[in-house]
Amino acid sequence: MKIVLAYSGGLDTSVALHWLRERYDAEVIAFCADIGQLEPLDDVRDRALRTGASTVRAEPLVDRFLTDFALPALQAHARYQNKYLLAAPLSRPLIAQRMVELAHELGADAVAHGATGKGNDQVRFHASVVALDPRLKVLAPVIDWELTSREDELAYAEKHDIPVSVHKEKPYSIDTNIWGTSIECGDLDDIALPPPPDAWQLTRDPRDAPDEPTRVRVGFVAGTPVSLDGVRLGLPDLVRQLNNLAAAQGIGRIDIIESRIVGFKSRGIYEAPAATVLMAAHAELESLVLDRETLHHKQALALRYAELVYYGYWFSNLRRAMNAFVENLQSAVTGEVVLDLYKGGCTVVSRESPHSLYRRGLATYDAGDEFDHRAGAGFAYVWSLPLIRPEMA
Repeated sequence: MKIVLAYSGGLDTSVALHWLRERYDAEVIAFCADIGQLEPLDDVRDRALRTGASTVRAEPLVDRFLTDFALPALQAHARYQNKYLLAAPLSRPLIAQRMVELAHELGADAVAHGATGKGNDQVRFHASVVALDPRLKVLAPVIDWELTSREDELAYAEKHDIPVSVHKEKPYSIDTNIWGTSIECGDLDDIALPPPPDAWQLTRDPRDAPDEPTRVRVGFVAGTPVSLDGVRLGLPDLVRQLNNLAAAQGIGRIDIIESRIVGFKSRGIYEAPAATVLMAAHAELESLVLDRETLHHKQALALRYAELVYYGYWFSNLRRAMNAFVENLQSAVTGEVVLDLYKGGCTVVSRESPHSLYRRGLATYDAGDEFDHRAGAGFAYVWSLPLIRPEMA
């Protein structure tokens, strides 16, 4: 049997690699997606080989991740529960897509992941693989094995000399990519306590941030971020630079009680410095260039779009249809937004676009007022007619 395993180098997938080899007497190919995670990929590759992978496929996928997954979510303003910017859920369909492609290329019988039975990712991986090739078997060793806790996994890793980076003094589950970081488990399970300072991976404590704001200017062309402070940059470089600037000001921290796919609530903390700033800038530009009805309809769809991403329905017809609507609006989303980043806050300072719908002559109450106030009275009369009840007429 040949299995393609989505391998991150963490505790679950490291133990899973060894367990799959033993359980199925299988050849396990470790697939490592480089999507901008904090841990050097060379370390992950070495760990997979030492744990028994027959081959390690480590692939640079930052461009594909940002262009095909993070950018559409940015343009849709996808925030799960109006807070979470979905860095991890956006990466799962890409990883599943590459696993399916590799399984076809290498003649594998199955793909596998390291998600737990009560986690969200087991649904996301399974749903994505089924959408792309329902003939492939999807294995979930963390669900199937006899290990019932993280302590059991740590003991298993120690017994079989499996190199892992998690230890009992800092038992967080951490998932990172260029779009953001997810941190769960450990002391975070106590919702009465604030996140421990050592749990945060990217951002400075806002209280320790500089006493002066960092001003940035983000340029967009057709809804895509293309420049930072007037310098044209590719999307990966722009996101990396903005991550550094925003993280230094403590921007992008989220602490959320999250309604999971499988029905219960959990607590997680997330960091998304660049994504937070880009979302604020893009939303500001859309408010300038989209007419009221289109803007409000798009805002109403944003929550549903975020739910589809979170639920693992990236490859659904509904998500594709919603994306077509969002893409259709992006041609007007061109211009620049200036923001001040300061001690955890992100404030829009100014905005401009060649497609701006703002007319100062209509908006002002000064001497340059161009609005026909007499027409306004007639408009108010007609607008109010549906509210007149027959018994009051």
